[in-house]
Amino acid sequence: MKTMQLKQFFKVTALALCLSTALPTFAAETKDEVVAVVDNSVILRSDLTQSIAEITHQFEKSNKQLPPQQYIEQQALEQLIIREAQLEQVKRYNIRPDENALNEAVLKVAKDSGSNSLEAFQQKLDKIAPNTYAGLRARIAEDLAINRLRQQVVTSRIKISDQDVKNFLNTPQGQALVGNQVHVLHIRVAGENANQVANQVKTELSNSNDIQAISKKYSVNGVQVDAADMGTRSLSDVPAELAARITTLQEGQTSELIESRDGVHILKLLERKSTQKKAIVPQYQTRHILIQPSEVISQDNAKQMINSLHTRLKNGEDFAVLAATFSNDPGSARDSGSLGWVSPGVMVPEFEAVMKSTPKGQISEPFQTQFGWHILQVTDTRDQDMTAEYQERMARQLLGERQFDAELDSWLRETRNNAFVEIKDPQLDRKQNKS
Repeated sequence: MKTMQLKQFFKVTALALCLSTALPTFAAETKDEVVAVVDNSVILRSDLTQSIAEITHQFEKSNKQLPPQQYIEQQALEQLIIREAQLEQVKRYNIRPDENALNEAVLKVAKDSGSNSLEAFQQKLDKIAPNTYAGLRARIAEDLAINRLRQQVVTSRIKISDQDVKNFLNTPQGQALVGNQVHVLHIRVAGENANQVANQVKTELSNSNDIQAISKKYSVNGVQVDAADMGTRSLSDVPAELAARITTLQEGQTSELIESRDGVHILKLLERKSTQKKAIVPQYQTRHILIQPSEVISQDNAKQMINSLHTRLKNGEDFAVLAATFSNDPGSARDSGSLGWVSPGVMVPEFEAVMKSTPKGQISEPFQTQFGWHILQVTDTRDQDMTAEYQERMARQLLGERQFDAELDSWLRETRNNAFVEIKDPQLDRKQNKS
């Protein structure tokens, strides 16, 4: 999801790059003035001119007929207003893109334009006009910050309950997601008195899998009974209206009559099987002691304290007692330092590396993470079947992606409506033009 949105940002930014050759012309021909005020920011005529050029370029590139110029201008301004409203929130929450992520994003645009390094890209752009590279980099930084804002705000608005996940996993899409396949017999009854004959066929099918014999027996007196063994296939390959009925069947069970325009359908589930490989995950029953630097405890003091505790553990003192007494991790300290069963990918990399390399029952050497200084002990290990948890996580992710666009549109409308906007040019004000 995030990658797709970034691609959209890169596409817009790359388009701006394509138009950057016209920037000096814009500066020369356009008298810069404020065309709109958005909260504490302003939109300049030059911003609007470039946005209009980008929209026009998009229409021309897709060989679509251009709308009226006034419509393009109003749409361009509206996009800028929504962008500025988001940037106001970026400032409010002090959101800044990671420098490495920014360099990667700029380099992506550079390579798309034929430059293999940021230095070459900068030289290329600044030949067009001074500070063109800096302006483009600033715009990409804004795009990344907006994207991060959207992820934080919109994701927090998405609510997916355990029941939502359960319901989804029972749908054909959910069954296909977890790798379920079904072997189904399918009979269609069409013609006069189709429902009456279909009831007889259903009874017969409940007691027999010989669909060809059933088809031959009941295809008389203007009634056509078509029968097919659908074989073993993913539920995603079954027509949606039929797949929905299959998910509720037990093996050997026949469906109720399914009426449609082309007749009455009856299904029988012969077998359900899963092609999903088991997600077997190694887990470590772990406990630790954390000494965290603070205004009172310096880095050196924290290291000295953890070394002292390590010596006391080596001399036979009780880990649980020392963890409860000295650990700065309140959650685990209340439980004698226990973190429970820990799966890979849960802890920060430094902690996980030590956890995996520490033999069961042994106490690790002191080590440092972003949280402070640690000692850990792995008290047990096991291989855990996490297939159900994996499937639920995949379902939550898919449901979240489905909701994201709708929540994003809703949030953008709210952001636009809640922003203070004053349009200086009456020709650009859609409300005035409507009245």
